[in-house]
Amino acid sequence: MTAFTTADKLHRLVKHALDSGAAASIADAEALFAGYRLALRISEDAARDRHHQAALLTAVALARRVFLGGVRVAPLPDAPLLTPLPFGTTLAEAVTVLGGSIAEPEAGTPVIEIGGTTSVRRAPFHVRAIFAGWRGGIVPAPFEAAPVPAPVMALAPMLAAALAVNEAFLYVSGHVGVAGRRTVGLSLWNPASTCDWLGDMGTEPIMSLLPAQLWLIGLGHLGQAFLWALGLLPFARPQDLNLVLQDIDIITPSTESTSILSDATLINIKKTRAMAAWAERRGFSTVVQERLFDASFRRQDGEPAVALCGLDNGVGRQALDQVGFDFVVEAGLGRGHQDFRAVRLHTMPASRPASQIWRDAQADDQVEDRPAYQGLLASGALDRCGVTLLAGKAVGAPFVGATAATLALSEVLRLLHGGTVHELIDLDLKAVEYRCTVPTLQNFSTLNPGYVMTDERHE
Repeated sequence: MTAFTTADKLHRLVKHALDSGAAASIADAEALFAGYRLALRISEDAARDRHHQAALLTAVALARRVFLGGVRVAPLPDAPLLTPLPFGTTLAEAVTVLGGSIAEPEAGTPVIEIGGTTSVRRAPFHVRAIFAGWRGGIVPAPFEAAPVPAPVMALAPMLAAALAVNEAFLYVSGHVGVAGRRTVGLSLWNPASTCDWLGDMGTEPIMSLLPAQLWLIGLGHLGQAFLWALGLLPFARPQDLNLVLQDIDIITPSTESTSILSDATLINIKKTRAMAAWAERRGFSTVVQERLFDASFRRQDGEPAVALCGLDNGVGRQALDQVGFDFVVEAGLGRGHQDFRAVRLHTMPASRPASQIWRDAQADDQVEDRPAYQGLLASGALDRCGVTLLAGKAVGAPFVGATAATLALSEVLRLLHGGTVHELIDLDLKAVEYRCTVPTLQNFSTLNPGYVMTDERHE
């Protein structure tokens, strides 16, 4: 049994309060987050729609890792579970398994409504998570705005839920004064900043093709969000998706705070084994790869030629275009208390080799002088080495990884449907509207990554 350090146990978003100076100790930071609560609402009709169920369950899974005072769902109509996620047979069972409770919230608790129509505010923060076609986002509850209707692409509800939980955290933490009183969203078919996600997107196709084989590199924050997103896709025969799952780490107590498929029962288990077990419950076919990913690694013929990368180290990223993949989507997240909401997505091959893109390691924020760290040192709770190790850990939030996962997997889906592939997407969840996108100059028209048809009953 592994003996975990303080750095292995600290909640990665609670760490934000230490690094920003909002809390003077770990106990104060944990008490601050214990006061954060969230309410989720869903109507009778929405509760019987698989896409609205997907948005609700994504919101529960993300929010209970952020709002440590509890996530309550009310009302919750009696409905069978219609999403393909393997969390039981009823919607109520899935909510409970994912860490939510079915109860009325306390007065003033921030509210996220899943879908629905214009309504009066039930609390100072009350937004609706809405979606249509390949688009997802949020609007304030009283707003009449709604996206132009279109057949829902399965990742749009996940995107809407992630953006809603992000907005709710911005509100309770006081980081953005207009949180909850603005519209925020984007299109996964056309993520350019000039795209009106509420408008008519007549170019959006109905999703008909899904990947048949993928290689997932890294199974922490981003890798588990990739798996959640894949789990939402409407495979007619889930076993037709062949996954290679690569990681070398075990699940630690802090993993749960950012990683959507981890919980306390999985501590000390290899990430590969735990995630393969979940993927197989979903019906997917898996192979585990427990080798360090670097330039010495080689993909073999017959193995998946398309990779989704969620590594957080430069050595692995620099090797992404050297090991034999035909197409790679890499998502990187900010690490510090000021930039942890940042998402930067790359596809490869690209105009620059990976060794140039990640040539210079980005320095972490220097936070050892914050009161919380100095207090740990002064009290003897940690020595200088322990403080440095703890301070060097990344700040992370699960809603950032979930947003990044929808964007990353959409690159693969657009490739399959003849859409635009992007060499770079850069955004910050504080101000999604100012994102940057750069279409690739690579010609992928002859690439056949392997595909299967969707379940026509669900599309």
